[in-house]
Formats: sequence, structure tokens, C-alpha cells
Amino acid sequence: MKLYNTLTRKKEEFKPIEENKVRMYSCGPTVYNYFHIGNARPFIIFDTLRRYLEYRGYEVDFVQNFTDIDDKMIKRANEENITVKELADRFISEYFTDSKGLGIKEATVHPKATENIDAIIDIINKLIEKGYAYNVDGDVYFRVKKFKEYGKLSHQPLENLEAGARIEVGAAKEDPMDFAVWKAKKEGEPAWESPWGEGRPGWHIECSAMANKYLGETIDIHSGGQDLIFPHHENEIAQSEAANGAPFANYWLHNGYINVNNQKMSKSLNNFFTVRDVAAEFDYSVIRFFMLSAHYRNPINFSHDLLLQAKAGLDRISTCYENLEFISGSAASGECDADVKAELDALKQRFIDAMDDDINTADAISVVFDLVKYINISVTESVSVGTVDAAKSLLKELTDVLGIEIAKNREFLDEDIEKLIEERNEARKAKNFARADEIRDMLKDSGIILEDTRQGVKWKRV
Repeated sequence: MKLYNTLTRKKEEFKPIEENKVRMYSCGPTVYNYFHIGNARPFIIFDTLRRYLEYRGYEVDFVQNFTDIDDKMIKRANEENITVKELADRFISEYFTDSKGLGIKEATVHPKATENIDAIIDIINKLIEKGYAYNVDGDVYFRVKKFKEYGKLSHQPLENLEAGARIEVGAAKEDPMDFAVWKAKKEGEPAWESPWGEGRPGWHIECSAMANKYLGETIDIHSGGQDLIFPHHENEIAQSEAANGAPFANYWLHNGYINVNNQKMSKSLNNFFTVRDVAAEFDYSVIRFFMLSAHYRNPINFSHDLLLQAKAGLDRISTCYENLEFISGSAASGECDADVKAELDALKQRFIDAMDDDINTADAISVVFDLVKYINISVTESVSVGTVDAAKSLLKELTDVLGIEIAKNREFLDEDIEKLIEERNEARKAKNFARADEIRDMLKDSGIILEDTRQGVKWKRV
């Protein structure tokens, strides 16, 4: 398995620190609002990576944090006249509503910044002791230029980063590039006791502290959106490696940007959509399927038409699975046909090859479509139940790796509709086709679509 490492700018063979275990940290949301489709992409992509690692037999310790204290949260909480904690609790709950809909598994640990203040203070103390941080009237800053490898993730010399960051020279800071790891208390802000007085953590330090606390000094994979490479992840590396004297993460993975109708997403362009907005029209599973349809490192364009295409593709896969379930009920006994098994095994290997190549979900989905095409042509009513079940099992196996839901919970008709279906069958036997058509229309009005097949009546809700 190979992963593209932002740190080295090349694909590398993935070799975790422990043979059968992976330690993975992925940046989570700042919980002051519903998360938007740009946030959804890394959540979905790196959930898929986690699923695939587990599929390949690894035990994965997956940590995704909640930033539950920062300037945006304080501002919104004050606007709503509630506490920052009340705001955070509300949108953490809303996060889980959307993430569950998207098929995102809960992390092994979802740490919150405010519940890990001791760990944050501990790492800041280490930085001060080693001369990498300094206190100015309760504000603690990191000395960027003391960390000689600063810029190794973004692959930019310090002078370029300094110019691009547009960081104003603060009167208290020794250098314009120095950044806050602890902020002194201001009026109306939440604060915690520390050796430097009351205050709160800076944004970057929380991830360093929590990754260290829950995963150790050196982790296997750190992931997030491309926009986090600088300054957030660059600062995480500097803090962590300065404090611990050890590499922070061996593999850094970043997904590409998302555009909306070929334009950068922004509120000013009125093309800013939360996942909740989109889920009001499209099923969550369509959003996930769409996000996986392109390679994660490539930019992806988000539009209504492309979501419709994703829905059609997902429906095609789901219909194939439903057909297999239906055929299974009437298939003759027997084991899987040898030729079919060989073709299924070849398709499975192609899927694994695609995912082993830097989590190429686009190619993996192409394999799923090839599997669907093969099933539709080769797995019919005339084959054995073993053949049907093997095809159904592989289709479910591959889509489960991608976190795509195709097997919906079976819904049962109520007693009245069951009677109508039976009455229609009797009407057809009696050649009373007018009544049979009338019942079909009645059921259609109730959201029940009937399909007459050689094995009997097949129905589905719409």
C-alpha cells in the first residue's frame, strides 16, 4: 500500500510503527456552526482510509478532535447570549447527526480542547523550558525561527512564509512569525488557570497536545484539508517536535480543495452550502458517493448536476444489489460457479489494487461499476444460489469499505397493502385487467411500485 506523503512530496510504501496497528490523527471541526461541504470532504476521505486500513487487517486508533474554544466561537456565543460550552455542545450534537448520515464512523476518541487543558499546559511548559516559547504578560508565543526545520511540510523557505502569512508585528512578540500557544484572558472570554495566569489555548497547540496524549509522541498518519498545511499543520510539527524531540507524524495526507460550480466556495458568492443544506435535497449517501468519485488529492467541483449524476450511479449499484436479493429467493441450490468466482476474485483484486494506490477511490468505484455490469449480465435467475450470494457478498463488501450504503433496511407493507397486492394477483388470474390496473395505480399513489417478474411480483417504495 502506498500513500502520498505531503512531507516528502512522493508516494511511499506505508509502514506503520507497529506491524498491525495504525495511529491516526485527523483534524476535526470548530463547532460553532453546521459543517459545510468543504469540511465534509476530509471527514469522508479519511474515514474511508480508516475503513480500508481496518479492511486490510490493521487495528486503527483514530483520533479526531473538536475545537470547542476559539475566537469564532466566542463571537457567536456572545451574539446569541449563551456560553461557549452551550454553543459547542449544540454543534457537536449536530456534527454527529450529519456525520452519521454520511456514514462516518465515530473516532476511537473525540477529544475536546477544553477537556485537555492540562495536556496543553504540559506541552507549553516543555516548550518554555527548552527555550522554544516565551511568556509576555500572560501571552505565550512559540519562537518559530528557533525551530530550524520550520517550513518542511509546506516546502517553503521561512522568508516566503513570513511574507505570505501577512502577520502583523505585535508589540509583545519577538518576531512577526511567532505565534500564540496561550492567550491571556480578555474581558468576557472563558479562561483557565495556568502558570502564566488565566487564559485559553491557541488553536495550533491543542492538536499537538491531544495527539501526544492519545496516540504518543510519534504517530503514523496525520490528515486534513489542503488549507491546513500552513500554518496549522506546520505549527503542529514545530510545537510537537520541539517539545518531544521526536518526529511528530510519519505520513501527512491532505485532500484537495472543493469548488462550487467551478468557483471557490464563499458566503460572498452565495455558493456556501452546509451538508445539512444539501442533505435536505439529496440523501447523505449521495454526498458521500460524490466525494469519493474523484481522487482525494485532486480538486473536485460541486454542482447540482454532478450530484444528480452521483445519485444515478448510486441508484444503479443499489438496484443491482436489490435484484440479487430478489433472485436469491428463487435461485436453485448449488455452490458458486467456478468461472463466476474467478471473475469476482479478479474484480476484488482490482479494487484492492486501486485502494492500495494512494486510496484511489475513483478507480475503486469504477471497479464497483464493472462488478455491477458483470452481475447484471452474468448473474441471472438461472444461476445457483451460491453464485448469487457470492456476487451479493462481494458487492456489499466493496461498498462497505467505501462506507456507501446500498442495502437499505427492508420495509414491510402494512396489512391493507398486502391485501391489495393479493387482490390484484387474483384479478389478473381472472383476466380482470381493469381492476388489476386500478390496484396498481392505487399502490403507486401510496408510493409502492410493482414489477411483475417470472418469479412473482416485486415491489419497492419510492
